[in-house]
Amino acid sequence: MSAVGAGIVLTTLAYVRRGDHTLMLERAPRAGRDVHAGRWNGVGGKFLAGESPEDCLRREVREEAGVEVLAAVLKGCITFPAFDHGTHVYSFVYVVTRFEGEPFTAGPEGRLHWIETSRLTDLPLWEGDRVFLPWLDRAGVFSATFRYVAGRFDGFEVAHYPNADSFS
Repeated sequence: MSAVGAGIVLTTLAYVRRGDHTLMLERAPRAGRDVHAGRWNGVGGKFLAGESPEDCLRREVREEAGVEVLAAVLKGCITFPAFDHGTHVYSFVYVVTRFEGEPFTAGPEGRLHWIETSRLTDLPLWEGDRVFLPWLDRAGVFSATFRYVAGRFDGFEVAHYPNADSFS
């Protein structure tokens, strides 16, 4: 398969935690086409030119949630091949463990809510999110590919790396 003509987008996805709650974004319907409208997600977005994953994480959390990231843990990377109009999306997934400030109640992408972490999979999510959200509480990092065909979940593959310095 050739990457010629296919767009590649790098993103971050952050799950901001406070005690046993996670800050979730309820995506608002917007003018034009938004594949995420009506779904709930963590906060994050696309890299700007020259940004590191950590730079993008800090900026996106600040812009979407109004808080400053003080500490975060990289939990994994998810590849979404041909996710939206043939665009291949690569998302660095983080758990924000310390932050400064009080989150917005609403931001540019929708409303923000503190949700009990144990109830996240009860929300209207992308189907694949139900698969990887429990991995955020496991030791180590993961590398996964989640396939969607015409907006419908079509399966995944994952490799878990329980230690930062090992492969399995």
